[in-house]
Amino acid sequence: MEKITEKVSLSLERLSEWCESEQYKGYDPYDGLNSKLFRSIPLISGNRYARLAWIQLFKRSPLNLRTIAGVPKDYNAKAVALFLSAFCNLYRVYGKQEHFEKIRFFSEKLISLRNTSWSGSCWGYNFDWQARAFFQPKNMPTVVATTFAGCALADAYYVTGERKFLDHARSACDFVLKNLNRTYADDGSFAFSYSPVDRSVVFNASMLGSRLLSRVYSYTGERDLAANAGLSMKFCCDNQREDGSWVYGKYDFHHWIDSFHTGFNLECISDYINFTGDNSFETNLNRGMEYYLSNFITEEGFPKYYNNVTYPADIHSSAQLIVTSFKTGYYDSNISLINKVITWTIDNMQSEKGYFIFRKNKYFSSRIPYMRWAQAWMFYAFSIFLLYRNSVRTVSNTSEFSNKSVTT
Repeated sequence: MEKITEKVSLSLERLSEWCESEQYKGYDPYDGLNSKLFRSIPLISGNRYARLAWIQLFKRSPLNLRTIAGVPKDYNAKAVALFLSAFCNLYRVYGKQEHFEKIRFFSEKLISLRNTSWSGSCWGYNFDWQARAFFQPKNMPTVVATTFAGCALADAYYVTGERKFLDHARSACDFVLKNLNRTYADDGSFAFSYSPVDRSVVFNASMLGSRLLSRVYSYTGERDLAANAGLSMKFCCDNQREDGSWVYGKYDFHHWIDSFHTGFNLECISDYINFTGDNSFETNLNRGMEYYLSNFITEEGFPKYYNNVTYPADIHSSAQLIVTSFKTGYYDSNISLINKVITWTIDNMQSEKGYFIFRKNKYFSSRIPYMRWAQAWMFYAFSIFLLYRNSVRTVSNTSEFSNKSVTT
């Protein structure tokens, strides 16, 4: 165990140095529409299919086209949130002043990036995003970006005790409850939409909404937060397949099964249970974890992206697998397998400069150093590893983030 901990620590040190040199700004797999070249051609920049094709070109190309196309490096709110949570974890492990100063920097940066045009604190991405189901303008708040930001600020509150961080996390709940659309089942359970401007049903997105509501409930004791979190969780768990898997969402073109969104679902169920004390979905968690560990890792520790094919190995899958295995309490019972994934990822996906590459395909790799998708996620995953390896023996179950000092 000391060997793998040392390997993670050294890898994180190299990654930290690289991120610091980049000032935590960077590119994103989906930032192609920030291209000055693309925006300068109105005939195509306003066309839905052209936007889709342009984004996919930038995402799939092993060559980084962003410099020649005029895509700037920038802060991404979700990346900032992941770094904030990571430094909160590292401060709890090491108690270093430099980590506390990073908490201060990233918390203030995150607050400055929020969208103030809706019912509560909320966050979006720093680029226009054309999906098959809908178009999201730059900074349009989403449940995903908002809940990661809200939970990161709750982490900052846990470490610093500064009330304003909890206030922003609570304010984010207002965005989730008041501005997101809902799709209802006959029993009254529902799924939150991805953003205020669509009615999509994406299971991991709705579960992330549940996680934020239950997280804040653990501080404030507001029953309405827990009740809505439970209804969203029930809708999503009712849509779990018999084998323990989830497809991505309800649209016909959302019927794929991938690793890191599955990991989101499982992490959210675990957090919901810990923050609310409601064990209704424990069977879903256990069934889902069995599927997750059986279908997304090879015996050699190769982290699969999809359930039904080996390639690609995507860095996000590696990071989420580390996070999910610890936060659900499954690491110790699968320690050899998870450590193989960690070792394989460091040995095969960390560059000599310290950053992690995007993907390894069967015949080629995309080595573009995306800040949100790769660096922030691995930084956060390693912080979770170090937090648990240093404190899990003194923590009840997996509730290391849960402060049960509820006030009513």
